[in-house]
Amino acid sequence: MSQPKRVLIVVTNCDRIDDTHPTGIWFEEFAIPYMEFKSNGFEVTVASPNGGVAPLDPRSTETEEASNWTEAQEVLQHTKALTSLEAADFDAIFLPGGHGTMFDLPESAELQKLLSTFAEANKVIAAVCHGPAGFVGTKLADGTSLVAGKTITGFTNEEERAVELDQLMPFLLETKLRELGGQFVVQPNWSDHIEQDGNLITGQNPQSSKSAAQAVVSALNPVSTSVS
Repeated sequence: MSQPKRVLIVVTNCDRIDDTHPTGIWFEEFAIPYMEFKSNGFEVTVASPNGGVAPLDPRSTETEEASNWTEAQEVLQHTKALTSLEAADFDAIFLPGGHGTMFDLPESAELQKLLSTFAEANKVIAAVCHGPAGFVGTKLADGTSLVAGKTITGFTNEEERAVELDQLMPFLLETKLRELGGQFVVQPNWSDHIEQDGNLITGQNPQSSKSAAQAVVSALNPVSTSVS
C-alpha cells in the first residue's frame, strides 16, 4: 500500500497591518485547501515562521461558511515552527494568503530555504492570493529568483486598490513579482483564476482557493492512462 501524499501548508503569524488594521490569514484560502487535501487522503502539516497560533483576518471569518470550518480553525492554534521541518518530509508546499503574509513570509529565511529545496527537487509549490509573497526572497541554487521566467498569478494591483489597502502594503505583490522576472497573468477582479507552470501553481485571489488546491491534488495524483 502506497504512502499518503504529504502536504505542508505555511501560514502567516502577522496579525496587524497597523494599529487600525488587524490582519492575518484569509480564512477560506486556508480552510478550503486544507479540507480538499484531507478529503483526498493527504497528510497535512500546518506551519508558520514562529509556530504556535496563526491569526485569522477577522473580516474573513464573518461568512456563514466559515462557521463550518471548525477543524481548520483549531489546527491554526497549534502550527509548527518552520525551523523544525525538512523539505524531504513533504511532497508539496502550499501558501495561503491574507495580508499578513506580506509582512513576515518575504523575510523568512527558513521558508526561503524550504521553497528553494522544493524547487530544486521539482516538487509541487503552490500559493494563492497573497501567498506568493513567500516567493519574493526565494532564490534557486544558481542565484535566480524562484519566479524568474515562470508564468504565475496572485493578488493583482487592481484588486489591492479595490480593497483600499494598496497604500498600506510594504510592496504591491503583482509589481514585485514582475520585477523578479515572473510572467504575471491578470484576470478581471475576483476571477477564479489559476496558473500552472510545471510544478509551480498559483491562484489569483480567494475565489481561486479551491481551484488552486485541486491543481495540487492533480499534480500529486496524476491520472494514469492505460493503452487498450
